[in-house]
Amino acid sequence: MNLVELIVEPLQYGFMQRALVVAVAATAVCALLSCWLVLIGWSLMGDAVSHAVLPGVVLAYLVGAPFALGALLFAGAAVALIGLVRSTTKVKEDAAIGVVFTTLFALGVVLISKNPSQVDLHHVLFGNLLGLATEDMWQVTALAVMVLVVLIAKRRDLTLFAFDRGQAHALGISPARLSALLLALLAVTIVAAIQAVGVILVVAMLIIPGATAYLLTERLSRMLVLAPTLAALTSAAGVYVSYYTDASTGGVVVLAQAVVFTVAYLFSPHQGLITGALRRRARLRDADESAVRLA
Repeated sequence: MNLVELIVEPLQYGFMQRALVVAVAATAVCALLSCWLVLIGWSLMGDAVSHAVLPGVVLAYLVGAPFALGALLFAGAAVALIGLVRSTTKVKEDAAIGVVFTTLFALGVVLISKNPSQVDLHHVLFGNLLGLATEDMWQVTALAVMVLVVLIAKRRDLTLFAFDRGQAHALGISPARLSALLLALLAVTIVAAIQAVGVILVVAMLIIPGATAYLLTERLSRMLVLAPTLAALTSAAGVYVSYYTDASTGGVVVLAQAVVFTVAYLFSPHQGLITGALRRRARLRDADESAVRLA
């Protein structure tokens, strides 16, 4: 089987076409958002919200409501509860996040344990990328496009917010409103991505692409291009690999992103572990040669 056949064969099936569209759309928007989450230091917030939506997903299954509606309601509730605990107590943000997301995640686990025959735990936790219906594909795509448009439109304000909130306030930009906007976009993004890779793996999609791009470049403008590009390519590769290996699609997509991160970690031009060691060795060699010439 040649390369063209390897690429074309899976596309003969509707479920593979839908899986590719959803994987690329979900990972691209997660990657773009992850750039700001990594810069601001909100990676833990993404972890919290993604786990906190579990009871909303379970309740939506039980009552026959739209999957996204339950997830979105509990994502908003999680963000509101974290803000409430943080603003009304002496508890720091990381502790407030930990309390809220573990409590809501535990509630979801309890709901599943009480209704094991009505909720597919595997699909909730790890997604069902190959089992998505056409309506799900359009829903995820619409949510992804909406978030992408807002992120692109507000990129300058969000960048200033990430690097200098005081300057943003001085220019008439409300840090509180931008924070609320970013949290709302995070909630919508998680709702879209959960249908692809589930509650647990969505955390990786919100962290790995931004972290990878951060290793590869020191300019945010390049990060905003690199992160979604790499995420889209790795997600497509992951879907193909899962098809030919009969492995978990969401898991393979995340592993593909992790492989790219590992390569960046080792060989990044500025921050790579191996490239840094090679530069240090080259400097030492040059120093030794200079010392020999002077002697």
